[in-house]
Amino acid sequence: MTTLHDREKRGFASDNYAGLHPEVLAALADANGGHEIAYGEDAYTARLQEVVAGHVGAGAVTWPVFNGTGANVVALQALLPRWGAVVCAETAHINTDEGGAPERMGSIKLLSVPTPDGKLTPELVDRQAWGFGDEHRAQPLVVSITQTTELGTCYTPDEVKAIADHAHSLGMKVHLDGARISNAAATLGTDLSAFTGEAGVDVLSLGGTKNGALAAEAVVVVDPELAADPSLGLVHVRKLSMQLASKMRFVSAQLVALYEGDLWLRSASHANAMATRLAAGVGGLTGVAIQRPVQANAVFAVLDRDVANALRETFRFYDWDPATGEVRWMCSWDTTEADVDAFVGELTRLLG
Repeated sequence: MTTLHDREKRGFASDNYAGLHPEVLAALADANGGHEIAYGEDAYTARLQEVVAGHVGAGAVTWPVFNGTGANVVALQALLPRWGAVVCAETAHINTDEGGAPERMGSIKLLSVPTPDGKLTPELVDRQAWGFGDEHRAQPLVVSITQTTELGTCYTPDEVKAIADHAHSLGMKVHLDGARISNAAATLGTDLSAFTGEAGVDVLSLGGTKNGALAAEAVVVVDPELAADPSLGLVHVRKLSMQLASKMRFVSAQLVALYEGDLWLRSASHANAMATRLAAGVGGLTGVAIQRPVQANAVFAVLDRDVANALRETFRFYDWDPATGEVRWMCSWDTTEADVDAFVGELTRLLG
C-alpha cells in the first residue's frame, strides 16, 4: 500500500501524533507468527509482569489495556464502590479530556480541586476529602494525581508520598495517571519506583502510547496486598469496560520493548530535551511569554492569536486557553533539533 502521509512532517500538537518507535515496531514483528494463548495467557504478558514489577515494586500486577482513558476508568472502577468518588485536580485528564468517560462509563463522581500548577497537595485534597459516612455525599475514597500533570509539571517523590500518606490516613487509595510517567522519571532522574511503589501509590495507569507505542497502556496494581484482594475485581472490570485484548501478546510485547531496557527513558529524555530547546529558542522573542515551568515535554506560551494561526499553517499545535491566547507545544520521542530550530525560525519570522 502506498504511504498516505508525509513521513518527514512533524508538528508540535501532541506526542500522540508520533509513530511507533522502530524498536517497538520490531518487537511487534518479533511477537508475530505462530499461535499464542489469547486474553493474556501468553509469554509476553507473563514477561511484562516481571518487567513492570522491577520498576514499581515487587508483587505488582499489570493488566494491559488499549488506551489511557480505558486505563484510568478501569483502575478507578476497581478501586471504588458504587458510592465512591475521586478527588482530582480541576485540570486532571479524567476531569477535562476523557469525554465524561469516568462519569458515564464508570459511574464515578469526580470531586475536582483548583490548583495553581496542576498538582494536588494534602491541603488541597482536604478541600474535597470530607463528609465521610454522610449518606448524602459521594464518599471521597480515591485521590487521583497525574505524573506529569496536564500543565507539564512534575510531582517530586516527596510530594507524592505526602499525598499518599495523607490519603491513607483518611482511608483513601491513591491512583496515579501515568500517561507521561516516563517523562517525569527523566526529569526527576529517578526510576519509576521512587514516585510509585516507594511513595505509596496503590494503582497506576502506565503509559506507552505517548512514548512510542501503539494502543498499549496498562493498569498496574502496585500494592501487593491490594493486588491479591479478589474483591478488586480487575479481571471482570477490564472485560466489562471493553479493554480486554484478545491478542494481548501484541500489547504486552510493546510495553516489554519499552520498559525491559532503557527505551522508555531514552525516548522520554529526548522529548524533554527538545521541549527545553524549544523553550530556550522562543523564550527571548518579543511577543512570546512562556507561562509555566518546562519540566517535561510540554511548552505553554501566550502569543498573538494572528501569529499563532499563521504559525499553524506550517506547524500544527493546539490552543490551551483561547481566552488568554495560551497555546501548548508538545515534543515527542521523534522530534529533532532541526524540527525545533525550524519552528523557532518560522515564529521569529512571523514576529518580524
